[in-house]
Amino acid sequence: MSKSGLSRRITVVSTVAVLALAAAAVAAVMVYGGLYNVAATRQHTQPVYSLLEVAMRQSVRLRARDIETPPLDDPALIARGAACFVENCVQCHGGPGVAQRSIGMSMQPVPGPLVDAAQRWRPREIYWLTRHGIKMSGMPAWEFHLDDADVWAVVAFVGTLPKLTPTAFAEQARATGVAGPWQAGDQGADRPPSSGAARCARATVAADSPVDVRRGQRAMYQYACNACHTIPGITGSAPAVGPPLAGIAKRPEIAGALPNTPDNMAKWLRDPKAIDPKTAMPAMNVTEQDARDMAAFLATLN
Repeated sequence: MSKSGLSRRITVVSTVAVLALAAAAVAAVMVYGGLYNVAATRQHTQPVYSLLEVAMRQSVRLRARDIETPPLDDPALIARGAACFVENCVQCHGGPGVAQRSIGMSMQPVPGPLVDAAQRWRPREIYWLTRHGIKMSGMPAWEFHLDDADVWAVVAFVGTLPKLTPTAFAEQARATGVAGPWQAGDQGADRPPSSGAARCARATVAADSPVDVRRGQRAMYQYACNACHTIPGITGSAPAVGPPLAGIAKRPEIAGALPNTPDNMAKWLRDPKAIDPKTAMPAMNVTEQDARDMAAFLATLN
């Protein structure tokens, strides 16, 4: 290589290194100086929003590429999806002729209407988004909270939204029994489902399934255990609400009342107040299999 060529290469490498260091310095000032406003009362800057949007879209496409889509044109499946959508999705996304409720309106980024979702996402991608959620947004993962068949039912219903008039959507919503602006006298106030509302099925696995430690680890943060506890192997902000769970497998008792066995831990996770009525540990509606898997994970925390 000639001296001039080597000189040009050194100049390019040096320039790239300087720019990288400058970018890192700016990022450090923004982060540690608290300059980036994280308030939901302020929108992301457009460059940040666009970067997150591209990263999210590419991530979903990559991870959903091998999912096989079942037939989605069964009217019964679509009707079931309507019930699940009205029960779980309307409060953030709204529907034809129905605005999202206050919790959805106030999020940043805004979880917009899904009327055009079928134009932007393939069915397998909508399934992946619904099942796994999106980090650092208000979109939750439904893996542990909604039966897989009902996730596909939601996908089927979302595919019909572009053809639904506000009247047709209101008719389907009324049929579910869920309270909302489609009912007479209801102006869209935030309220829980009515007592007669259709309830979508909880996610379950076969009753005779062996315990799954990795699934139990995921269940710990899908049931928000890390909101109150510091748990080895699970990221969090080091909360001090409940005791840290490091070394819990070596503790002789659970809540000072039961021998620390996997079966007893599963009982505790499902109904802590039945064991200790004075405990601040809330019941989280944990299924039997989820509790067994969570207990198996906790048994590894020596």
